[in-house]
Amino acid sequence: MLKLFPMLSSGCKMVALLGRPRKMLKDSATTGTIFGYRKGRVSLAIQEDTRQMPVFLIELPMLASALNKEMASDIVRIALESETKSNKKKLLEEFVWAVYCNGRKVGYSIRRKQMSDDELHVMQHLRGVSMGAGVLPTSSDHKDCDGEMTYMRARFERVVGSKDSEAFYMINPDSTAQGPELSIFFLRPH
Repeated sequence: MLKLFPMLSSGCKMVALLGRPRKMLKDSATTGTIFGYRKGRVSLAIQEDTRQMPVFLIELPMLASALNKEMASDIVRIALESETKSNKKKLLEEFVWAVYCNGRKVGYSIRRKQMSDDELHVMQHLRGVSMGAGVLPTSSDHKDCDGEMTYMRARFERVVGSKDSEAFYMINPDSTAQGPELSIFFLRPH
């Protein structure tokens, strides 16, 4: 019988095959989180590791209800175009951004250097979450806020086009699932 399955003839080979770790997510995958109060504006955080602080954090100039309407269309494209033209900084280090959603300009935002208490609360609660959506409990000192704190967290494939363009494409863990497709683009004019 061992002649029929040569890979089983050596116990070492079998242990090596069984003990090999399998990666479910791509190494280039980045975590993106969109969150905010139901009646308030939404924030976008991008993290290389969910246990570390975001490498990019911005409050988008759109209400959660407006973003939910866009997500009902199944395709959401958020584009952030840098208003500064500094080649000395990395693209995600720029501060002032014009924000577009599905081709329509929705306003301007400024990248955050420091997280607010609400943003820190969200990042701490979602440390162990790699993907999902839901409602977070509000902190005790924010009981009278604009509704519940909602979030959507997903893994994104990061594609660097050049030093002036990057794209983040949401990775759908189940290829048969029907859900909104989300892409986030960062651009800096020359």
